[in-house]
Amino acid sequence: MSLQKISALSILVLFCFGLIGIQILYLSLFLVAFSRKDKTIVQNPNPVSVIVCAHDEEQNLKELVPLLLEQLHPEFEVIIVEDRCNDGSYDYLLQATQEHSRLKLVRVVNKPEYINGKKFGITLGIRAARYDWLLFTDADCRPDGKHWITRMTERYDANTQFVLGFSPYRKVDGLLNAFIRFESLLTGVQCFGMALLGKPYMGVGRNLAYTKSLFLQSKGFNNYVGAMGGDDDLFVNLHANAVNTQVCIGKDATTLSTPKNSWSAFLDQKLRHLFAGKRYKITDKMILGLFMISWLLTWFLIFPVLFFAPPTWPLLSVFLIRWGLLVWLLHKASQRFGAEFEAWKTPLLDFIFPFYYLVTGLRALVAKKIRWKS
Repeated sequence: MSLQKISALSILVLFCFGLIGIQILYLSLFLVAFSRKDKTIVQNPNPVSVIVCAHDEEQNLKELVPLLLEQLHPEFEVIIVEDRCNDGSYDYLLQATQEHSRLKLVRVVNKPEYINGKKFGITLGIRAARYDWLLFTDADCRPDGKHWITRMTERYDANTQFVLGFSPYRKVDGLLNAFIRFESLLTGVQCFGMALLGKPYMGVGRNLAYTKSLFLQSKGFNNYVGAMGGDDDLFVNLHANAVNTQVCIGKDATTLSTPKNSWSAFLDQKLRHLFAGKRYKITDKMILGLFMISWLLTWFLIFPVLFFAPPTWPLLSVFLIRWGLLVWLLHKASQRFGAEFEAWKTPLLDFIFPFYYLVTGLRALVAKKIRWKS
């Protein structure tokens, strides 16, 4: 082997060491974040308005609304925004509001052309809210127990304007479901890990709380009114900070989400999420980008380097350390979140992840417009 080839391989080996080192640094910081103790719980939770925006979700509403009304919380209301439904949602909700005083119906008949449908519906729901604290979820989600509202409103201080909650996907059989739960858990690790480290950058509308006063003072979604999505993560990214943001994790603070049942549907869903991420603050994109790029390059380079550049034990050892940290982190995080996840599946799912992310990431990067519910 020529000296030139040896030199090139040496540089590539050092580059791989650097990539894995970045991964180890990130994973270690997230482990530190998830090892911290929860903050003190306030004994008298705030009154709250729970808001759900629904489009053609009759069956889901029939399952969700009773679960919301059964929540054990001293003072709350449930606002369902019926967004131009073509099914029996309106008739069901109209009848239900007559039977339950806590339930309020807001109906969207027409929406302005300049605004995304969900943003418009949520805005109407917020304006109709009685209380300052607002708690959001989706029609296809289910609170994991009767204390969800209480848990999401009991952890605050005078400065709090955001509470971030976790929404894991239900466990069913199959590789797709295992990967969906892996990807969701990894996203949760980044989202909550960064927030616990004082750098909140996103929230998920399936389990998110913020104040009406903040929404009105900041003029709601005006900064990205026509963009698809972003009613949750972009609003958090724009206004959340280390002082005004709390996290609430634990099994009884979660809402369970229904996973997609096909790879194409899942990839389309993630495309929408990544598309909104293009509007994040530049510092957040840099932090997240470094994590993801180092992850992708680690996988795409590790095997060629191990094959062509013996001796390989030092590099392989460092890679196994990274693997061990990832397995332990996901195990730790799943315990804190109260979410089901089989950590032993991590190596296989970790191998699949860079191919998934490369496909969806490139699609989101070049996409100029994405489809959403009308």
